[in-house]
Amino acid sequence: MIHFLANPARFMRIGQAVLPWCWAVAGLCIGTGLWFALIVSPADYQQGESVRIMYIHVPSAWMALGVYTLIAVVSAMALVWKHPLAFLIGRAAAPLGAGFTVICLITGSLWGQTSWGTWWVWDARLTSVLVLFFLYLGYMALGAAFDDADRGNRAAALLALVGAVNVPIIKFSVDWWSTLHQPASVLRVGGPSIHPSMLTPLLLMAVGFIAYFLALLILRVRAEIAQRKVQAAMMVGATAPGMQTHET
Repeated sequence: MIHFLANPARFMRIGQAVLPWCWAVAGLCIGTGLWFALIVSPADYQQGESVRIMYIHVPSAWMALGVYTLIAVVSAMALVWKHPLAFLIGRAAAPLGAGFTVICLITGSLWGQTSWGTWWVWDARLTSVLVLFFLYLGYMALGAAFDDADRGNRAAALLALVGAVNVPIIKFSVDWWSTLHQPASVLRVGGPSIHPSMLTPLLLMAVGFIAYFLALLILRVRAEIAQRKVQAAMMVGATAPGMQTHET
């Protein structure tokens, strides 16, 4: 399947067919999820109405981790199998993942103020998520730091693979160290411990965020492919007059 999608023309055709469905699922799930989260779902008996921040914060955190994992996977594919689309997917996904990480940090700060009485603490979970944000920035900066695009892509891919060690640190930080965050209540052995009235909108928002990400990713990859075609055409046009002069 990975090799099947590695062809840019094939990816463009599949993306064109999948894109409307991604927008539809994103709109339906996010709209329904917000309605459940803000109206149907009850307030928490301890946190009150502030618990509703969870329906944005938690899916954003999942997406921040998931997108970086995707970047690490496509970086390995690019370095090992030389897939032509792998670097483009990583470049297209990085700003989106950074955006989800910013949303996670901001909503987490708001939620922390209402729950803990402080905007920020340097515990393991918060610090490792902040490191993740800097990894996104570093990946994007390295990719654009070289005049040779291939060298920049390889350097960024290596950083993505090294930085992937931070993903399990974020996931298991609450189990390994003493933090203010509670242990996992959804993705845990034995099944979710959260009540269905809260789990339903949370999962709807997560599916909506995934579909929204995929829609934006397809658009950004298409733009990257179009930009490469324009650059290639400009290079051909720049060399053509010199070739003609040499022939005459």
